[in-house]
Amino acid sequence: MTTVNTYLTFDGNCETAFNFYKSVFGGEFKYMGRFKDMPSMGGKEMPASDGEKIMHVSLPVSKETILMGSDALEGFGPPVQVGNNFSISVNTDNKEEADQLHNSLSAGGIIGMPMNETFWGSYFGMCTDQFGINWMVSFEKAQQK
Repeated sequence: MTTVNTYLTFDGNCETAFNFYKSVFGGEFKYMGRFKDMPSMGGKEMPASDGEKIMHVSLPVSKETILMGSDALEGFGPPVQVGNNFSISVNTDNKEEADQLHNSLSAGGIIGMPMNETFWGSYFGMCTDQFGINWMVSFEKAQQK
């Protein structure tokens, strides 16, 4: 089943925000990873001060819905501004559907990250559609039957 969730982007206060959301919705973080845990990115250096910032966090808020987020880092996307600080995250049932959605959504828009295998085990890509809406498309290979 394809799912759609909200992905929030913060300017260094993601952990504080998600601790607040956890107090509101309850539950436990499904995952919280920091930028210092990320493998090197082709020689691209990250300042040590950014290592503790949140690379990805997910908080299930219902059986079907997960609130996700990260901190923005200079050089890893645009600066955070109200209006560009969220994306719609679509998780698909297979790689072909992920490709089709990413290709369709990015038509007339901007591909931020082409669909590709990631170090965290997903087939993943990002784009901004022709209307300025940010999208993340993902297929979690571990869910494949």
